[in-house]
Amino acid sequence: MSLIDLIDLEPLGDDRGQLFSVEANQNIPFDIKRVYYMFGMESDVPRGFHAHKELQQVAICTKGSCKLVMDDGTSKEEVFIDKPNTGIVIDKLIWHEMHDFSEDCILMVIASDHYEEDDYIRNYDEFLNFVGNT
Repeated sequence: MSLIDLIDLEPLGDDRGQLFSVEANQNIPFDIKRVYYMFGMESDVPRGFHAHKELQQVAICTKGSCKLVMDDGTSKEEVFIDKPNTGIVIDKLIWHEMHDFSEDCILMVIASDHYEEDDYIRNYDEFLNFVGNT
């Protein structure tokens, strides 16, 4: 089973430009409680390095590109995202890292819940222990 679950967003544009809609329980596989985005990242400064106990997310590179590393504690997979009409599902209990940001990268993340620090697993050994015991 692949750790890479891509979502293709259908364009609603015309000759004036493209429009993409994200909708809870339609093209996003959960209720949406939070949306945030990152920009101005340095290409050689990775981000992420955590997993969530319950939170589900979809990451969309609305501009530019970056690489995501997905890890379930048993296997790791990498994916390069560079299209504003493609999202990647980051399920709960998936350790994820983001690398190699392009200079113009804008990474939008759609989340299934509000920010909750207790949901984070920020230490990789703790993550391995957690998924080994679930």
